[in-house]
Amino acid sequence: MEGEAPRTILFPTISRQNSTILDDLIHRACFFQEFCIDFNKILQVSIRIPGTLKHHHPEKPWATRVLVCLLSVALALLVTDKVALASSAEVRNLRMWPAPDHTRVVFDISKPVIHSLFTLPNPDRVVIDIPNIHMGILPPKPSASDPLLDRIRFASHNGRRDLRIVLDLKRPAYPKSFLLKPNRNYGYRLVVDLYRSDESRTPRKSASKPSAPKPSISPKPSASKPPTAKPRVQPPSKLRKVIVAIDPGHGGEDPGASGRLGTKEKNVVLAIGRKLKALLNRKHGIRAFLVRDGDYYIGLKKRMRIARNHKADLFISIHADAFRNPLVYGSSVYVLSQRGASSEAAKWLADRENSADLVGGVSLDDKDDLLASVLLDLSQTATLDASINLGANILNELKKLGKTHKKKVQRAGFMVLKSPDIPSILIETAFISNPDEERRLRNSRHQQRVAKAILTGVLRYLKNNAPQDTMLAVRR
Repeated sequence: MEGEAPRTILFPTISRQNSTILDDLIHRACFFQEFCIDFNKILQVSIRIPGTLKHHHPEKPWATRVLVCLLSVALALLVTDKVALASSAEVRNLRMWPAPDHTRVVFDISKPVIHSLFTLPNPDRVVIDIPNIHMGILPPKPSASDPLLDRIRFASHNGRRDLRIVLDLKRPAYPKSFLLKPNRNYGYRLVVDLYRSDESRTPRKSASKPSAPKPSISPKPSASKPPTAKPRVQPPSKLRKVIVAIDPGHGGEDPGASGRLGTKEKNVVLAIGRKLKALLNRKHGIRAFLVRDGDYYIGLKKRMRIARNHKADLFISIHADAFRNPLVYGSSVYVLSQRGASSEAAKWLADRENSADLVGGVSLDDKDDLLASVLLDLSQTATLDASINLGANILNELKKLGKTHKKKVQRAGFMVLKSPDIPSILIETAFISNPDEERRLRNSRHQQRVAKAILTGVLRYLKNNAPQDTMLAVRR
């Protein structure tokens, strides 16, 4: 009608906090406009969105009204759907870390969520239900070598408000899940660990209530037969090898430090650790094993437990850390200190390494009280002296590769070194934050030289300090 203000269709106001949603709305509105143009040709009605609706054929006003109603409903549903998605959480990334005894699945999420999970047989599955969340990515395909995980599927339900994720398994598994708060590397994460059913349900021994060690009670000696001391040297048939635990730091979710060229500490130290293991296992009377032999994370206390389960005689943790100052360079060797760090750099490094569980992801209910039993035993003097001796021998060999960061063995409160009866050291092979040292750490030949230096230091230590019941002790 002449003089009447043009009628317009208005879009509801969309928050600018999510520009992706606004762009999608504009794209879909353009699609609707193209649809209307085609529909106009059929109905002989001129329509523009947003704009004026003009009826060239008054005899067909119903067509315009029907189209406007349908279009308004469609846009209202679209906006409601998108606004609901904007207020819900989002799965932004997904990572999988297969390990020898479990597989870890990590979901990067935009905000904290509540979740539930359960298992189903025939076929074996783990089902995860998360309300008020949507999937922002397509799940990657698990590795063919993954011992447990075969496929990941998902579907939205309850009006696209809730999400169900299904983990298809290759064999029965027992799940354990927990939520991690943001840290220096990641935001909120939902972690699902899958354990083999036959292993995960085995009760784990732990010292839940620390108690004083019970004194050994010997029977009263007979008056006629005084006790005689047993010889400490074992018969040749019972002599054993010296067992060396090699612990490449970090792994999996925890990359450790990174250099300017993108070199990740977890990869460099694993390469050095594998080379060191091969060198040690070529020597008579020595058996070496890797605490971590792949790209997965192991909690700090669990690393100690693995070494103890293997009855290790020595524990060597390998790192290539970083410092705030990129000019810092050189190798360092650390042992445990219960009275404070020997330098500000030592304290900074210890604090950084001890926070690795926050990055790698450790459930807060995993309180095995191993640390309590360790701290209860304050008679670590002999073990600490042995650790310093071992560290000094290795540091002397590392000096031959270049200038060291510190001339003497340093002390700091590294969690991974808190074993009461195993000589333990932590080696900073170099500072990956230094550009020159980063380039050397990336070189396989330099990695081999570092491994040989550690090997020589270990052999020099064992020459005079091999355990009494080992092959190397008899050869002294």
